[in-house]
Amino acid sequence: MKTPGRRDARGAARFPTISRPPCYRLTIEYDGTRYHGWQEQKNARTVAGEVRAAAEKVAGRVTDLGGSGRTDRGVHALAQVAHLRTEKGVPPPRLKEGMNDLLPPDINLLSVDTAPARWHARHDAAARAYLYQFSRRRTAFARKFVWWVQAPLDTALMRAAAAQLPGRHDFKRFCEAPASQKSTIVVVEGVELVEAGDLILLRLTASHFLWKMVRRLAGALAKVGTGERKAGDIRALLEGKSDLNPAEWTAPPSGLFLERVLYPGDAPLAPPVPAVPIAAARG
Repeated sequence: MKTPGRRDARGAARFPTISRPPCYRLTIEYDGTRYHGWQEQKNARTVAGEVRAAAEKVAGRVTDLGGSGRTDRGVHALAQVAHLRTEKGVPPPRLKEGMNDLLPPDINLLSVDTAPARWHARHDAAARAYLYQFSRRRTAFARKFVWWVQAPLDTALMRAAAAQLPGRHDFKRFCEAPASQKSTIVVVEGVELVEAGDLILLRLTASHFLWKMVRRLAGALAKVGTGERKAGDIRALLEGKSDLNPAEWTAPPSGLFLERVLYPGDAPLAPPVPAVPIAAARG
């Protein structure tokens, strides 16, 4: 049975019809400040919960919804990717328009496309890139999207410490609840640290990340940047030769963005740019 297409004022079909419920690929941006993360939870407002509610009003009962990865409470996304399956087939342009009309203003569908029937946003992903924004100054406008580190940050020291992260390491000491993980071994494919105005941008790319791993690494690099810790302290933690506790250094979620999810055949990442720019302070 075909789903009727929406018609314009002249009665012409505005969207094409589709004959059976497809798998949709959603690309979503969101400000995570008001949400308890991506993953649906009982008695908590989440991004996925809002997406499900909007989808059900447009396309009927949701039979499957999953993201490429979980973002924690307060963490943002520039391009979270999710798969969506519903009981009714709706043309992607109509689904995007209808859901965006219903979603709160801090969640926005960037694109809606059909995908192969068995496509899975998490399992089919090849890599994820996270961006962390450190601010060198207090900011009135971007405070929800940065971590203002009040002590001066030495980027040369931070780069020296960050250079130890690429490769295959055990990030157990940088993970919350490591016993709940199947493995705490992660292969970090790339680390970039650049300056942009009064921001310092940290990008980490890997096939996957452990719970709170990025925030703890960001916090550790900030400690090195302020001179409170040495680059060798991070190496010792990765090698299990230190009693330091990186949990105490966990960076706040405000500065963290899921920047991009990469799938086989995707173009490589461009150089890091600010998610929310901050110009250098005017004296």
